[in-house]
Amino acid sequence: MAEEPEDHQIKVEEKEVYCSQAEEQIGLKQETDTCMVVPVDEQADHSESEPNRNQVIFHEAAEAENQNQERRKPFSCDICKKCFAFKSAFDAHMRTHTGEKPFSCVNCGKSFSQKRDLTLHMMIHTGEKPFSCVNCGKSFSQKRDLTRHMMIHTGEKPFSCVKCVKGFSHKQVLTQHMMIHTGEKPFSCVKCGKSFSQKQHLTRHMMIHTGEKKPFSCDICKKCFAFKSAFDAHMRTHTGEKPFSCVNCGKSFSRKQHLTQHMMIHTGEKPFSCVNCGKCFSQKQVLTLHMMTHTGEKPFSCVNCGKRFSQKQVLTLHMMTHTGEKPFSCVNCGKSFSQKQHLTRHMMIHTGEKPFSCVNCGKGFSRKQHLTLHMMIHTSEKPFSCVNCGKSFSKKCNLTQHMMIHTGEKPFSCVNCGKSFSQKANLTQHMMIHTSEKPFSYSPQTNFHALIAQSTCNFF
Repeated sequence: MAEEPEDHQIKVEEKEVYCSQAEEQIGLKQETDTCMVVPVDEQADHSESEPNRNQVIFHEAAEAENQNQERRKPFSCDICKKCFAFKSAFDAHMRTHTGEKPFSCVNCGKSFSQKRDLTLHMMIHTGEKPFSCVNCGKSFSQKRDLTRHMMIHTGEKPFSCVKCVKGFSHKQVLTQHMMIHTGEKPFSCVKCGKSFSQKQHLTRHMMIHTGEKKPFSCDICKKCFAFKSAFDAHMRTHTGEKPFSCVNCGKSFSRKQHLTQHMMIHTGEKPFSCVNCGKCFSQKQVLTLHMMTHTGEKPFSCVNCGKRFSQKQVLTLHMMTHTGEKPFSCVNCGKSFSQKQHLTRHMMIHTGEKPFSCVNCGKGFSRKQHLTLHMMIHTSEKPFSCVNCGKSFSKKCNLTQHMMIHTGEKPFSCVNCGKSFSQKANLTQHMMIHTSEKPFSYSPQTNFHALIAQSTCNFF
């Protein structure tokens, strides 16, 4: 039997296990590590000894790799067994379990578990934005925000929804979008059990229970916000800034989501469908409101009169009928309104603006619904029909007035003599008997009934 050579060491430079009977040795690759190579006896029975020896070598290699792993990442978390190469990374990880936030902002007191998060947060107070877009010049505090912004210019949307084929520029936005289809709400409040699809929504909700002060405060109206993005959007209501513009019609918006919703007018996209009637909507909240027409749900009640509403904002507007509050005033004539859109509509009286034009005769209108009603003159459409006699009307208010003929209802009463009328215009005309007011001078050419008709409904 041949004499075995003495044990010797070799430096291994490759990661593969190799065998060579010609060189009578089996080598194992370990980066910058040393292992013993055992010579193979050419005269030995390879069918029995070599597989066993190979198995031993592989086992020793696995143990060596584990030891190297421990040497490369010596810091191990006892809770989740995750390993780290550096103690600083290990300490930061442990704070995710303990909830410790040792890094506090000297300006607003907000705390963070990692120093880099505090550094990023400080840029909110300093206004530092070192990353600028080469296309439009907009600046960002973080590089990843700039990368995300660049997709607006490139139009890149690499992440697509498998349900509705809608495209997104970021994977996390797609993940959030998918919850619309699945109904998943993985973030739950430990206090009241309410669930949310996004973590920031839960964070905002928790402030209700903790009473935590919202760190972003408006100097103009003192309203506070939990997130800077919401604060920035609010400030634009004071400044009138509208940085988000439609590439199709040029209309501008103060919020990006409003532009996104507006774009669906041009694309015709309506991804939210009613399971009951199949009607489609471009916004989820509009679908939610629509569903209440099927369920009859009206969760918001007036504490004064008990009237119920399906929407909170409608209840808020209704409450103003009891309080008489009219916070929106005209700078020209001082007239006040309970709703901002009513003030906007009123301002068109002073400006003479009539943005809605008839394609048939060119007549302009300040309100879209007035144009819609006017169009029925050309189409002769009368969609509102009386269930009693079948008479049709182009306007709902005319049908309502007509129905009083059948019901005998006369809701407008004279405070002087008690006489009642089915229409307010008739009461107004009657009141002139008591006041002796004569606004219309009679002449043989005067068509008095035409004047009354004109005063009754002056849409056109």
